[in-house]
Amino acid sequence: MFCKLISSCLNGFKSIEVHVEVDVCDGLPSFEIVGLPDNSVRESKERVKSAIKNSGFTFPVKRITVNLAPADIKKEGSLYDLPIALGLLGCMGIIPSDAFQDKIFLGELALDGTLRHVNGILPIVYSPPTSSVSYILPDTNALELSKAPHQALLYFHTLTEVIHYLINNELPLQPEIQEIPSAINYPDFEDVKGQEHIKRGLMIAAAGHHHTLLIGPPGCGKTMVAKRLPGILPSLPPQAQVELTKIYSLAKQISVSLPIKYRPFRAPHHTTTIQGLTGGGIHPKPGEISLAHQGVLFLDELLEFNRQVLETMRQPLEEGQITISRINNQVTFPAQFLFIAATNPCPCGYYPDTHKCHCDLPSIRRYLNKLSGPLLDRLDLQLEMQPVSFHHLHKGTCLSTQEMKDKVQTARQIQASRFHSIGLNTNSEIPTKFLKTYCILTHEAEDLLDHWFNTIGSSARSYTSILKLARTIADLDDKDIIDEECMSEALSYRLLDRKFWA
Repeated sequence: MFCKLISSCLNGFKSIEVHVEVDVCDGLPSFEIVGLPDNSVRESKERVKSAIKNSGFTFPVKRITVNLAPADIKKEGSLYDLPIALGLLGCMGIIPSDAFQDKIFLGELALDGTLRHVNGILPIVYSPPTSSVSYILPDTNALELSKAPHQALLYFHTLTEVIHYLINNELPLQPEIQEIPSAINYPDFEDVKGQEHIKRGLMIAAAGHHHTLLIGPPGCGKTMVAKRLPGILPSLPPQAQVELTKIYSLAKQISVSLPIKYRPFRAPHHTTTIQGLTGGGIHPKPGEISLAHQGVLFLDELLEFNRQVLETMRQPLEEGQITISRINNQVTFPAQFLFIAATNPCPCGYYPDTHKCHCDLPSIRRYLNKLSGPLLDRLDLQLEMQPVSFHHLHKGTCLSTQEMKDKVQTARQIQASRFHSIGLNTNSEIPTKFLKTYCILTHEAEDLLDHWFNTIGSSARSYTSILKLARTIADLDDKDIIDEECMSEALSYRLLDRKFWA
């Protein structure tokens, strides 16, 4: 006898219908699963067999073939246990075949027939097929899917409950979903004594979404200020919360507090690999740059990272997404993060303090040249940090995170109003063709920029970065036009353009 059900699988963020075809016929007893299953799918044979027996049903001692179609897409995970078990019971005549219509079945089976949590289920439910269907799901996934827009989500605790529902239309009591209050307390900038110019630079970075490089000796506070940056970013809108939660679900790093309402802060170690940063694998999963989506990616000790790893950052910094290609597969993950990097100014870390630093200029140049020009061009702000004086440490008063966030929010509102008609959010996204429209300079500012390029000879990408940076500074200062003061401040943040070691 033949029976067919519908399940699902993921290709990146895209949900694909999987037809679970079960055939039970006379012959030598066997149980085969075909359709490019991985080991976890093949092992479902033993889980399904024990779950059916321990649920009070007889497992058929016949020739069993299960096909997972389409057969050219690799299947992974334990979510096919439930549809395979139900398909066998359908072939045995226990469940009528028409009971499977307009339903999608997902779930792992324990040996006693209990339904277990399925990882990565959120992107599947958030990209439903066009037809009206019901999802049959483990009740342990109820909290994760509590904010899903799909209405027909039916939760079950055991295989027996699913069988009774399909036969008698008896729906068990659905779980009461009590949202766990989520709270995150970012460290406060008020704890950072001194470094007011760095705080100003990070406000600009947050207001216009400008990628930033912090350069300074050990102990000056580079990591300290970077960890506080997410606290001054605007609150995460609902649509972005859903997208971020889908990424973490796919990466199997889902939190008990859902959806994820706060901007992430990711700080991978400098020994991370290309795959760890960008994502990948046989079945591609998001990497650190996607896990930092809508938040902050912080690379401490930037020049200690492998250069090939750093160069993979260029595409996502430019496009806000990362595309991973394999022989038979290509997936795209979002990666719209604010990039903050930190490095020492020389191999020993103490340049230009001649009392502590004994590095010669060639070694300093070699050290800084580990950062390629194309990647450096994508870092709009290059901020130099110095050790904090005793006076600031002992008596200094500082801007708090809330004060900085208020200023950033005001600048973001100005940008939202300005770009409403063209669908942009921040100044860093301004296309080249709109630069003259939105980045209007006074004559003094234009002369200053002209002198800068005649003296420094920066790239065309640096030119656009400086204009966008100056536009953000003007927004923070509530100025409609970029004047000489705004342009001067923007140019002061181009530290490595000026080759300060020469």
